[in-house]
Amino acid sequence: MTIQNRDSFLQTISERLGRTAPLTKKPDISWNHQPQHEVLKNTSKDELVQILVEQCQNIHTSVLLCNSASLAETLKTIFDQYGNGSIIYTDDDRFSELQIDSFLQSQPESFKWQPELVEENVTIADHANIGIVISDMTLAESGTIMLQTNAKKGRVISFLPTNSIAIVPKSSIVPRFTQAAQFLRSIDGPVSSCINFITGPSNSADIEMNLVVGVHGPVQMTYVIVEDY
Repeated sequence: MTIQNRDSFLQTISERLGRTAPLTKKPDISWNHQPQHEVLKNTSKDELVQILVEQCQNIHTSVLLCNSASLAETLKTIFDQYGNGSIIYTDDDRFSELQIDSFLQSQPESFKWQPELVEENVTIADHANIGIVISDMTLAESGTIMLQTNAKKGRVISFLPTNSIAIVPKSSIVPRFTQAAQFLRSIDGPVSSCINFITGPSNSADIEMNLVVGVHGPVQMTYVIVEDY
């Protein structure tokens, strides 16, 4: 559609809606009822952690709690449970803040996402046993992590490896999707072109509701809640 055709198209719609010209600014809307803001309102951070832990039981996701000092040891335990093997993780500054970047680099078959390698990153992720990401925002009500991808944090890390680990900062935990939407709307500047909301390992159910976990993505997933970060 050309610019000229677009303007004509929008003008026609405006006329049908009884307007003299297309709207150029989003109108302010005052809703009479906004129940989404009342769900889990005033819930403490510790209570949200407990809600998240309980929800993880429903989404076939393991969850471990630790502090930043024991994070490396906690990850090593998960690596052993998943059979070790190759690991891929995002080029995220928070790994350094958590002081586990050197630990991850020391693993026998570890790889940090490198933007300049482009397709090679995808190939490595496809053959990796474990993918590690850090949640940008975590929704307690549904057990969902939100990931904003960029050149250093490829989206395939969360769904191509056989097993997935999501490090969940306690500070990232909010009640529900309502807060995630508010956060994304508040961003001043470009927003990630790909924002993933991931709720545990992949799963699918047939018409008889027979659930199969790990059909088209990670077979297993673990959330590691870091209580002092």
